[in-house]
Amino acid sequence: MPAHPQIFELTEYQPTYFSPEQLPASVFTYLYHNFDQNGGKVEVQFPSPRTNGRYRLTPQGWVGWIPISPTLHLSLLPKVNLSNLFRMWQTAYRLPDIFWQDSWVQVKSLREFYERLAAIFAKMVLHRSRLGFRQAYLPQTTPLPYIRGRITKLPQPPQTAVTCHHHRHTPDLPHNQILAYTLDQILRARHCQENTQTILRRAYHTLHGLVTYTEFDSSACHSSVYTRLNQDYRSLHALCRFFLENTGPSHKSGDHTIQPFLINMALLFEQFVAEWITQHLPNAWQLKTQEIVHFGTERQLQFKIDMVLYDKNGRCHTILDTKYKTPTKPSPADINQIIAYAKSKACHNAILIYPQPLPQPLDIWLDDLHLRSLSFPLHSDLDTAGKQLLQKTLLTN
Repeated sequence: MPAHPQIFELTEYQPTYFSPEQLPASVFTYLYHNFDQNGGKVEVQFPSPRTNGRYRLTPQGWVGWIPISPTLHLSLLPKVNLSNLFRMWQTAYRLPDIFWQDSWVQVKSLREFYERLAAIFAKMVLHRSRLGFRQAYLPQTTPLPYIRGRITKLPQPPQTAVTCHHHRHTPDLPHNQILAYTLDQILRARHCQENTQTILRRAYHTLHGLVTYTEFDSSACHSSVYTRLNQDYRSLHALCRFFLENTGPSHKSGDHTIQPFLINMALLFEQFVAEWITQHLPNAWQLKTQEIVHFGTERQLQFKIDMVLYDKNGRCHTILDTKYKTPTKPSPADINQIIAYAKSKACHNAILIYPQPLPQPLDIWLDDLHLRSLSFPLHSDLDTAGKQLLQKTLLTN
């Protein structure tokens, strides 16, 4: 990574203008094809009377950075302050309090946060290697010069190897493979300074040769089962999820391959709110996320509901739907959507959750459905905001 690339800072949902002389037209064309038309992460508008003859870039709820070339980077800044953003990450990814220390308050940029987290991840892998990576017995059928396990095929002269079915004690497990793959992806992205890259390489080499190189996506980080013997893998896999979920696909820019690091703030807001509520619910209450409801005689239609809150008796208490936007009032489309969710679950309470209070909040009854808009303000103390939201959510008329 170059020591001092030129960095242009953009803030989510705020347009930034560039004169045609500031950057080559190829930069905006590249951004248009890879980050506007492909995923809608940055809206790109070309010079026109509407833009007063300038280029206009507007991040669409994504934060992070895009290394356009070794000498030119775009930094997409969040509206929320970095301290609260780090807290949101810690909660959403279920990271223990060790990841939130007083020193983190001094972190001044997303890139510095990324690098610190990458270094911690690498050191945790090194610590796990000193303890020994988790191993298990896996079935194998291979030709052997000796008999081991069960013979499945006798050799035919002049062959001498006996094909046997046996179990091999090995660390080549998904638990460890995903660590190696994540380290590889961080190294390839080259977002870290050389001293951190060195630590990452050391960690990767402890796994190289022990595990088969296997590609994973972030969903694989949810499927592991943890016991007291492998409990430390929970935090390791949470960090894997963080890096894999937010590292974008590689793009070619001239002779260089670039890999952006971009966080979907709408998804992070949803995950954060769900996890915060889960951690603070009364005993026996339950919050289910991404619950799927099927319709039709052949179940051909379905809804995927952000959050469904169940009371201690297992009854559906409230439908919750997060909206990472700040309109004057809820849109008809959002209202219609959550009404449909509530009707599908025969639920009498439905709440739209926004990242700040709306100028015209919603609080109405539709037959037996109480429909409200509430907020989880991200610019205030998050625990205080969460307690107020939960109190209002549990309050029913």
